[in-house]
Amino acid sequence: MEKIWQKVKSTIKETLPSHVYQMWIEPVHFLKATGESIVLICPNNFLKKRILDNFGELMKNELNRVAGDRCNFLLEVSRGDGGSYKPLHHDDKTATSQMALPGVNIAPKNGRLLRRDFTFDRFVVGQNNDFAYMAALSLASQKKPAQNSLLLFSPPGMGKSHLAQAAGNQILSALPNERVFYITAEDFTNEMVMAFKRNSIDVFKDKYRSCCDVLLLEDIHVLSGRTRTQEELALILDYLNETGKKIIYSSCIPLSKIPKMSDQLQSRIALSLISEIEPPDFQTRVKILRHKARDRALRVPSEVIEFMASELKQNVRILESGLIGVTTKSCLLGMPIDLALAASVIKNIQTTHKNITIDVIKNLVSKEFGISVHDMISDSRKQAIVRSRQIAIFLSRRYTEQTIQSIGTNFNRYHATVIHSINAVEKEIKAKGPVQKQVAIIEGKLTSGNF
Repeated sequence: MEKIWQKVKSTIKETLPSHVYQMWIEPVHFLKATGESIVLICPNNFLKKRILDNFGELMKNELNRVAGDRCNFLLEVSRGDGGSYKPLHHDDKTATSQMALPGVNIAPKNGRLLRRDFTFDRFVVGQNNDFAYMAALSLASQKKPAQNSLLLFSPPGMGKSHLAQAAGNQILSALPNERVFYITAEDFTNEMVMAFKRNSIDVFKDKYRSCCDVLLLEDIHVLSGRTRTQEELALILDYLNETGKKIIYSSCIPLSKIPKMSDQLQSRIALSLISEIEPPDFQTRVKILRHKARDRALRVPSEVIEFMASELKQNVRILESGLIGVTTKSCLLGMPIDLALAASVIKNIQTTHKNITIDVIKNLVSKEFGISVHDMISDSRKQAIVRSRQIAIFLSRRYTEQTIQSIGTNFNRYHATVIHSINAVEKEIKAKGPVQKQVAIIEGKLTSGNF
């Protein structure tokens, strides 16, 4: 029966465009035979539905033609590994690998830990993100994908990191010895700077050019203006692309709008399949809330879920914040989860969100630093003024829905300067120095409405 399915796949491959076959039919594998039926397996429920809806009749006809009119098929979803398909036979290197401990984050060969709960099965798919989802799943599932690199871009909180890490998790689940590097562009830059300082730049280059099978590179927009880093990364990408290695990039800004990015690097990244993730619609927000409630073993009435989905429209993080707020308040106060409770929590979230404007942030930051708003938006290069301006720009990006261009206009700064300010504050926060404390104090006042 397995040979019959392979023959059917070969026939279908000749009738479909290569990219369609690679995305939808290639991930379907033979599992077992039961009487006159064969059982096929695919990575997840989303893929199963699309396959049955769009290719079910084609598959059935080809099976009947090859095996006889009485041959049927069942399509099931694989379980137990985040939705990944594991081949029945591994090479010696893979077969001797130790199995991952349950509940422990997966450690890639380099960089940050992959969150174990960031899998394709736990990603809620809607019209806003279905292409990004399928592109990431296709890249992770296929040994030699037609497109070896993918760029995901969206505002914060839309699921870019989830998809990138889901791809890493799926690859490592099937092939534990794959050398998966999961890093941010900031991490990459810092590592390169340290390599120069320690006279070990050749080791750094060799690691990324020769020892990396999968590169998951987050936040490429922070590379704006970093000329030396861009040069080195472009050369590394040449090596990875030439050898067919898998790459997933993420950015909060469309590639064409990232300022001060060299043509050399931009052209390498532009070779990728590019997918935007848009804000979720109402039905997708309902699905997200139900999914997260189920994951946390929370019982939330349907009318509360739908009310929250209708009110909290910004991004997935806001939805999760609302869900946690409602369930936590219910637990602490012993109140039932109903529309009145949900309304009180959402009101606080919306009031804080709506009241925080760029002008509010300007006034609060200037007060904290003891300077005037006029000085903040002036051309002054005094350290205290520059620092206050950078923090205000950073907070404007985090707490308002204004674009980079709009923020720049409000502070009399160019687009590139806004990006540089955001990156500078993020770097200081990671260093856990005085700036982190200053930002935390101001954020506390913003979120509490104390402004």
